[in-house]
Amino acid sequence: MKNKILSSELFFSRTHDFLEVFLPSQAGKSDKTVKAYRDVLSIFRRFVCDEKKESITTFRFSDSTYEFVLEFSRYLRETKHYAPSSVNQRLAAIKSYVRYAADCDIALQQICFSIMNVPFLSVPKLHRPIIEKETLAAFLSAPGNSKFGVRDRLMLILLFDSAIRIDELLHLCLSSLNINADTPYIRVHGKGNKERIVAIRDRTVEHLKAYIRVYHPNAENLSRPLFYTVINGNMNIMSERNAERIIKKYADIVRKEHPDLPETVYPHMLRRTRATGLYRDGVEIELISRILGHSSTQTTRIYAIPSAEMLRDAMERGLPNETDKKPLWEGHEDELIRLCGLR
Repeated sequence: MKNKILSSELFFSRTHDFLEVFLPSQAGKSDKTVKAYRDVLSIFRRFVCDEKKESITTFRFSDSTYEFVLEFSRYLRETKHYAPSSVNQRLAAIKSYVRYAADCDIALQQICFSIMNVPFLSVPKLHRPIIEKETLAAFLSAPGNSKFGVRDRLMLILLFDSAIRIDELLHLCLSSLNINADTPYIRVHGKGNKERIVAIRDRTVEHLKAYIRVYHPNAENLSRPLFYTVINGNMNIMSERNAERIIKKYADIVRKEHPDLPETVYPHMLRRTRATGLYRDGVEIELISRILGHSSTQTTRIYAIPSAEMLRDAMERGLPNETDKKPLWEGHEDELIRLCGLR
């Protein structure tokens, strides 16, 4: 069967290049991000074919009108019961694809403008919990001194101290560590394959060295993953799900003595706790943004959560100091006596 070139008018004619070429090679997106886009476009394809009874071989860009994409948004919210934030993520992915297609073909610009106007859903601002200091200390020290305890403790401490994402943590390898420098640091590959250096504390270095002595003795291959699992004799990068289970296990243990620990503890909470702590300690938002690997300080501001003490101090600023007030009639006692009808 001869290969056929898809008509450029078909809506899904450019998905392959978008996913396989543009996102990873030109936009520098990670494999995880590309997978997320692929999932969204697959959901949209099923909506087109299964819900709207359209064929992928005939559905065109001109069919993806404002009303059509708006109906897709309602379908996700009302039929699939997606949260507003999840609906918005999927709408953003569809818009990105259509924008890419319009950049490739100027004839699609009007369709692109129309779809860009499909509104995102209103998302209520939620309180994002952090782990307070006393509870945090108990949580980080919860793992024991067993072999697994040494590993688990380092995972918790490194997630908090460096404020890196769980994916960044699990993709660290031995060559990512520079723990013998005057200022120890780790080299992190973040979103968009951007590399950054994150300094770590001396105490964290001690835990790293203890872990390496147990899990990487005499390791010559510096490309080995720092955290790994062995299945059928093969070393593999630890999965995110496994790391999440470890964190949940110690959270459940600590919560018995510290009921203020949030009901659900997950890896990103340690990153948020660290960033918020830096903000409360007076570190400039620009420097926190660099530590977290954000391309914009606007993203970092979601972690700028003031403490109750900071709010109280702010409310007290500009108020008159009542201790400096003089009594209203001081020095005019005789006049006050007269006004009171006394003598």
